[in-house]
Parts: sequence; structure tokens; C-alpha cells
Amino acid sequence: MRFKDKKKIGLVLSGGGIKAAAYHIGVCLALKEKGFKFAGGPLNPSSRESKNDPMTIQLYVGSSAGAFVASVLAGGYSPESLVNAFQIGSGNKPIFRPNDFSSMKPISYRHIFSVNSHSLFRFLPQTLLKKSLVTGGLEALIKNGFKLNGLVTTDGLERYLRKYVFLENDFSQLQAELYIVATQLNHTRKVLFGNFPESYKTSSTKYINYSNISQAVACSTALPPLFSPYGIQRPDGKTLYYYDGEIRETLSAHVAADRGCDLVISSYSMQPYHYTEEMGSLHEYGIPVIINQALYQVLEQKISKHIEWQSTLKQIFKTIDGYFKQNNLPDEHREKVLEIIKSRFNYRSDVDYVYISPRPQNYEMFFVDHFSLNPKILERIVKIGFKSAIQVLRRYDM
Repeated sequence: MRFKDKKKIGLVLSGGGIKAAAYHIGVCLALKEKGFKFAGGPLNPSSRESKNDPMTIQLYVGSSAGAFVASVLAGGYSPESLVNAFQIGSGNKPIFRPNDFSSMKPISYRHIFSVNSHSLFRFLPQTLLKKSLVTGGLEALIKNGFKLNGLVTTDGLERYLRKYVFLENDFSQLQAELYIVATQLNHTRKVLFGNFPESYKTSSTKYINYSNISQAVACSTALPPLFSPYGIQRPDGKTLYYYDGEIRETLSAHVAADRGCDLVISSYSMQPYHYTEEMGSLHEYGIPVIINQALYQVLEQKISKHIEWQSTLKQIFKTIDGYFKQNNLPDEHREKVLEIIKSRFNYRSDVDYVYISPRPQNYEMFFVDHFSLNPKILERIVKIGFKSAIQVLRRYDM
């Protein structure tokens, strides 16, 4: 596979808090180092020229923290500008020269965490005044008394994107394609925000074309139980609530393939801890760390199953194709069988997938805080993302 021969390149970014965002930035810096370009910014007539430019990423899919990074890239900002925004927001000097790219407003904790004050104040009187709840036992007390739908909200992040990132907060007005993944709170389906025709529907996914970009990102980044679900009003006036895009599907690489990409580059940061002499066993670190490990193992297994399934389909397709050719069987039968496989399993033989993730030895990716803006920590994570991507990209012919 030669990257330069590909017609449409998509970048898929998964979630994992600020830590994941820093990792994705490192991956993007590596992609840039290897010659990739990032389409983005407001739609204009000259934007059509870049679509014929090889090694240009034309489509972004983001979930949770990846939704924020993907939206910023689609908005026309460089990975370097994101680094500087976090650096300056934490009270430090920028790493990159501002005249090398479009600058972004500094990002601080107040843009990420907006206190859910209404729910916080509502919690106390409900637990104290409704004594009858106690008769239902501890579970009833928790369910009825602990009415917090999140300690904080993503309102600040929505406001930051709306005021400082997008000149036109509209999916249809972007030079690049952008799709944001979320989960509908009061349903079982995945939600995809973007610029879709009214008739675009499937049974397993809800496609929404009436949301603006900042609202979609606020939905996707609402990680429970820390962030409360984010509500969006439908055209008929009813408000539906959405939250973290990682709940239903950890890595939505298929979205890029479904939208016509023949090269899909996916970055995900959740790597379970593998024992090292330096850090020792997790049983010595307490419940929170063990819970994190269990969560990471579940998510990593889901991603591994997805990658394994794609590889299996590819091998099945090649085996059937080779069998028909080696035995000189009629081409019309070969093509019919292969078309059945493509249709039934939504498989595209021309699509290549590249997966970038931390190595098990990168234990820092596991231990550092998901929501830390400490510049030293973020710098280390960016470097891990950069090195991870460089290592993977070396396997391919640029």
C-alpha cells in the first residue's frame, strides 16, 4: 500500500479525556512530519483544489476527546496551535512560534469544566427531607436521593468552540468533512452528527443534521458520571439528551469508510497496563486504578475485536477471489460471490486501515490523570503519541 495512491484519507480519533487529546495531537504532529496535510477551515472555492492533493486528510471522525481535536482540525487549526493553546492556558509560554500557524485562544480548566450548580444544590435537600426514601433501603436512597446527572457540564467547551474556533458553526460550511459520534441517553443507539441528507438513515445509528458543531462536540465529550448529558433541541421543539461517544462503540473507523475513504487512520489511547518492575502490580494501587484497568481492558478488547474482524473479512475476500482465479472458474460467478460479501458485511476491498495506539511499555498513558492540564504531563503524552505514530508509519510506503 502506498499512501500517495489513496484517493480519500480519513482520520478517526477516539476518547479518553485530556490525556487522549494530547496523545492525538502527538499523532497528528507525526502525520505532519511524514508528509500528511490537514484540510480544514471555512468552505471556499479554492478548497476544491486540496481534494486532489495526495496525503491530505479530507475527513475527520471524532468521539469524546477525539471529537474536540477532530473539530479543531476541521476548523482549520494546526496541531501546533492546539499545543500552544493548552500551554498558554496553563500559564506557560508557547512551544511553537505563533506565526507558523493560525493561533487559538488559550484553553484552561474553566473551558473544560462548568459546574453543574443546579444539580449540586438540589442534591442536599432531597436526601435530607425525603425520609421515606430510607425505607426502600440503600439502593432506593441512592437512586432517588442522588439526583446528580453529572458534577460538571460541557457547556464551557461548547461555548469555547462556538465563540473562538468556528467562524460559522455549521458542518456544511467546512472545507473538510466532520462527523461527531455520541450516544443517545434514552435509547440504545449510536448517534452521528454531521452534514447528512434527510433520507440518510439506518436502524442501528441515528443521523443528526440539525445540530451545530459545538453542540455535537458537547454531546460527545459528556463523559458520565463526571459530565452531565448534553441536550439538543430537535426541529419539532423536543429536547433529546446525549453523552459520551465511546459508550456504544469505542472506535468508529467504519464511519470514514462508509463516507468514501479508502485510507482510514485511527488513533486510540486506551492501553491497559502491562506489568513492569518499575511500577509493580496494580493490586497495590487501590480501587480507582483497578477500575481503570478493568475499563481499559474492556475497551481494548472491543477495539481488538473490530480490528480482527476487518482482518478476517479481508482474508475471506482474498481467499475466495484467489480460489476462483486459480481454478479458472467463471468471472461472473466470482464477481457475484464477492459482491454478496461486500453487501452483506458492508465490506470495501479498496479500504486500508492504519491503527495507532500506545505500546504496553508506555505505562504513563495508563497512570497519568485523564483531565490534567499540567504542561509537563501533557508534553510527555504528546511525545508518546508522536513516537507511537512514527513507529507505525515506518511499516508503510509513503
